[in-house]
Formats: sequence, structure tokens, C-alpha cells
Amino acid sequence: MNLLSWVRSDRFAPAGYHANFVHLYFDMMWYGVLAASAMSFVAIYAARLGASTFQIGLLGAGPAIVNIAFTLPAGRWLTSQPIDLAVFRAASLSRFFYLLWVPLPWLLGARGQIWMILSMTLLMSLPGTVLAVGFNSLFADAVPPDWRGHVVGIRNALLSVIFIVFSLLCGQILTHMPFPAGYQIVFAIGFVGAAMSTLHLRLVVPNPAGQPQPRVGRGLGNLAHPGGFRPSPDALRAGSGLRFLLRRPRPNLLRTEILHGNFGRLMLVLFAFHLTVNLAVPLFAPHWVNQIHLTDREIGVGTAVFYASVFLGSTLLDTLTRKLGNQRVTAIGALFMSLYPAFMALAQGPGLFLVGSAAGGLGWSLVGGALINYLLEKAPADDRPTHLAWYNLILNAAVLLGSLAGPFLAGLVTVPIALGVFAVLRVFAAVWILVWE
Repeated sequence: MNLLSWVRSDRFAPAGYHANFVHLYFDMMWYGVLAASAMSFVAIYAARLGASTFQIGLLGAGPAIVNIAFTLPAGRWLTSQPIDLAVFRAASLSRFFYLLWVPLPWLLGARGQIWMILSMTLLMSLPGTVLAVGFNSLFADAVPPDWRGHVVGIRNALLSVIFIVFSLLCGQILTHMPFPAGYQIVFAIGFVGAAMSTLHLRLVVPNPAGQPQPRVGRGLGNLAHPGGFRPSPDALRAGSGLRFLLRRPRPNLLRTEILHGNFGRLMLVLFAFHLTVNLAVPLFAPHWVNQIHLTDREIGVGTAVFYASVFLGSTLLDTLTRKLGNQRVTAIGALFMSLYPAFMALAQGPGLFLVGSAAGGLGWSLVGGALINYLLEKAPADDRPTHLAWYNLILNAAVLLGSLAGPFLAGLVTVPIALGVFAVLRVFAAVWILVWE
């Protein structure tokens, strides 16, 4: 099924939900503009300014610390807020900082810019934590359970198309514009994408069909949104979500007995996987700039190849998960993700860099689409927020530890050797996901 016919199948969605699907698609398309421009090239910009692997690691470690510290307070605050308005306010405040990146070269020298970008990244993570927690609720309130895989698959496919176009465009801008003016244009493009994505989030309506809200103690529905690959990365509830969780006085969101059974073992498995992913992340940009000596255009092409593979994987996601299940698809995706640092370690120029980008994009599309649904399968329907609070903490703990330990370990050997070791660790993590039960 091609993307157009896939989108057309939305007409069979339950009454009242179609407009939400459209706004969620446009949200992801504009987010793709942001991700392909400002988010993708900020680490490259920092590396060209002379940032160390440790400083680039802080780009991930700082937000992880904020997420660990403020996830639960954010959840408590959201219990008293309209979820759609809260998400809009958090997104607006967090994404406003992208605009402030644009004038930095006019105001500060190289060292000052590096530390200012790190500081802004930390500050924007405060409302960003609210956005991550709140979007979980908004997504699941806005999309029926049976349609979540469908919507996530289309969102990922649209993201990949936009990412391909704008990563190539940004690469051309950086190639033909003098430094740092080209990066200022790229950051400005990112802010426009952030603003438009935020607008479409505001237009998403929770529970458009008017389902009754569940009471505390009953099923709270699904949470969706892995937080980003970002990843975000990025980095993904019919029901009410976190805002109803605390109607009773001070419940314990992090009940340790949850970790005594199968869910606790799953958290250990997923912590190991996320750790192996984040060990390598701070090493890529310095490696591309300082060891492989890639140009901005070549990095842009590699990013486009990555997301071309994401598009391919996203179109296959629904079929694969129906045939193989979310656990197996997650494990297969993790195996492909292990090829990414492996090829980067071996690369001496753009050739293997592009091959690794293709393999990594395919892997990310499978993991990004299947992992959260696999997690939802394992979280009890009547206690999902509590279980997913643990997942959010282990995810950010892995980001924090990986972002700091990766550069440290690379300093003990070399960056290529460290990337090779981290690739092997990803393979072990993928196998563990497959066989842990």
C-alpha cells in the first residue's frame, strides 16, 4: 500500500477523529522541518565551533537530567490542566528557544556559543518535559487504540519524506553560504517548523467523539510517544491519561513492586538497549567532522538517505507488526540499528557513511514504530501511567549515562574503536529483546 492510499484509508476512522489525524500528520511534517534543520545540525555546528565529545554529550545529558528530575512534577501539574492547552503552552515555550539560536554568532565567540547552546538546551528541556509527558496523554485521547499503529506509521513516513527534502536543502544552504551565516538560516528554518508544528498541536482535540472519561482505578487508556529520537529524535490515550491519575491524594507514581515481575525485567532489557544507543550518539558529529572530514553537504545527503530508509520501513511497519508482533519487529529494528555505528567506525569517506545511514534509518523506523506499542502491550490497562513513568525514567537514565560514558570510553581508546564496541553491544541488546521472555 502506498502512502497516499494509506492516508486515504483514514476515511474509515471513527466519527470525529479524522481532523485529529490530519493535524497530527501536519504536526509531524512541520516537526520534520525542525528536526532536519536546527535539531540535526546543531551538533555539527558545535563540532565546527570546536566542541569536544564531552560537550556534545552534554547536549543529551542535560535534557536527560531535567527529564529525570521533572517528569513526576510535570505529571502532577498536568492532572489539573486541560491537556490540549497544556501541551500547546509547553510546546510554545520550549520551541521558542530555537529562535534564539539564530543571532548567537553575532553576539558571542565560538566558546561562548557552545556554552550558550548547552545552556539553552537545558532551559528548553524544562517545558520540553511537560510536552513529552503531556503529548502522551493528548495522542492517546486523540487517536483510538486500534488506529494508533496506523497513525504512527503515517506520521513516521511523512516525517521521513520531509526530512529527506529539508536535510538536502539545508546541506545545500550550508555548502553555498559562508560560515556561520548558513547555520543561522538553517536555525531560522527550524524555528518556522517548530512554530507550525506547535500550531497544529493546538488544533488536536482530545476525545472528539465525546467518550466518557474513566474514573481513577479503572482503565486509563494507552500512552503513546517514545520521547524522541529524537530522537527524537527524535522521540509516542482513548481515556483521560495522566491528568486523572492524581484525583486521589498523593498516589505513589513510582511503586517499586512494579519492578519485581516481568515488567521490571522488561525495563532492564530496554534500559540496556537505550544505553547502547546513547553511548554512540555523542561520538557521531565529532567523528564526521574531525575523522571522516565530511562536508555539510555530505552530512545532509547522509541524513536524507537515513530518512529515505525510515520512509521505506514505515510503509512496511503495519504489515510486519501484524505478522511478526511488536517484540520481534523491535528486535529486528535494533539489529539494523547496530549496523549504524559499525559502518561509521569503518568509514573513511562518504561511501560507508551512506551505507550505514541506510541501515540505521531502516532500523530506527522499525524500533520507533514497534517499541512503544510493545511497551503498551506489557503495561496493564488499568495502571499504564504508573508503569510508563518507570519507562520514562529508565529511558532518560540511559540517555544521561550514555551521553556521559560514551565520550569517556572513547577517550580511553579511539572513537572508531568505541563505535565498533558500541555496535556489538547493540547486537547483544537486540538479541536480549528477542529472547528475554
